[in-house]
Amino acid sequence: MQLEPRIAFVAPEVDAPVLDVRVNFGVLAGREATPAEIDELAHELLPDVPDLTIVSERRHEFGPRSEAELHQVRIAVPPASLLATGQEAEDARRLVLEKAEHWARACAERRHAKI
Repeated sequence: MQLEPRIAFVAPEVDAPVLDVRVNFGVLAGREATPAEIDELAHELLPDVPDLTIVSERRHEFGPRSEAELHQVRIAVPPASLLATGQEAEDARRLVLEKAEHWARACAERRHAKI
């Protein structure tokens, strides 16, 4: 008997990153980030943060009086990766934020979709 894999699940809190940076890419660029742009972001961050996860997502948010669709890029850095940098955690956070913002602005300048 073969068990069906679980498709939806609650992520354990243990997996929570110590740093979770969110980039409102769609608001700035008017489009989704391309896979090549995500790779570019990773290559920009890897010299300073040796282990990270980047998620490119389309979010749909609903409320009683509103609906929104947005494209967001999330950068998750686990605690061990921040410690491995040899930097103070706050300095590493600032560095990731600065590089993420610079990356997003450069992508939008190169190619911006009209909304």
